[in-house]
Amino acid sequence: MSDFVIACASHSPALLSANLGRSPLLARIPLHVEADAPSAAVAYNRALAATTAPIVVFAHHDVYLPPGWDSLLAARLAELPDDWAVFGSFGVGLDGAHIGPVWSSSLGMIVGRVPMAPAPVQAFDELLIVLRRDAGLCFDEALPGWHMYGTDIAQTARAAGRGAYAGALPCIHNDRYHDALGPDFDAAYRFIQRKWATALPLRTPITKISRSGLHLLRDRWRNRRSAPVREGMALGTDHPVQALAARCGWSHLGP
Repeated sequence: MSDFVIACASHSPALLSANLGRSPLLARIPLHVEADAPSAAVAYNRALAATTAPIVVFAHHDVYLPPGWDSLLAARLAELPDDWAVFGSFGVGLDGAHIGPVWSSSLGMIVGRVPMAPAPVQAFDELLIVLRRDAGLCFDEALPGWHMYGTDIAQTARAAGRGAYAGALPCIHNDRYHDALGPDFDAAYRFIQRKWATALPLRTPITKISRSGLHLLRDRWRNRRSAPVREGMALGTDHPVQALAARCGWSHLGP
């Protein structure tokens, strides 16, 4: 049995094949795909129930894991404190800093600081989350849709006295440009706002969750104003993911 399993919720075999499916580690590590789930939480809990590996890597179907990524993951997990429950490639530190270098096609750049040691975080970007099975955590199926579960699982770990960390675990997120936040994002925001009211404010990779909710309105206004600039920064998703990794200097990763 492998120590790791890759779990993915995907509605598009084409996107899966063009991105995550090209990751070399899949020759050695099993991939479990959940299709047609009503939400990310339902999909990921189904994946937990269907697999047995001690470490579950939840990755988006538009993520690519370069050669050597699994060896680097093992090294990064060995650096974590004993209390760790969840780990990610990109998270928001307790001070609000963006932690963890990843490539984002929608932004056309590498984002996130390179930490010298695992950094405690208050939220994850959902592109890639590593869960330690024996921590006993699961995803909250009351959370609707496909947003904010990276914030929820980080807060769930911390509330249980376990650690949530991000570190230097590079990967390619070949995500498409989004011009605005939709009503599904609003619904997730309001859910987290209610559920974690005593922990507010919380910073996510996209916005700040506050008691008033004014930050959501402010960010929506800012997104409208910055749309032309952000669209110009976006690279597009038609570049081969191996080429993107090479451009980032990530043709082969290692500890």
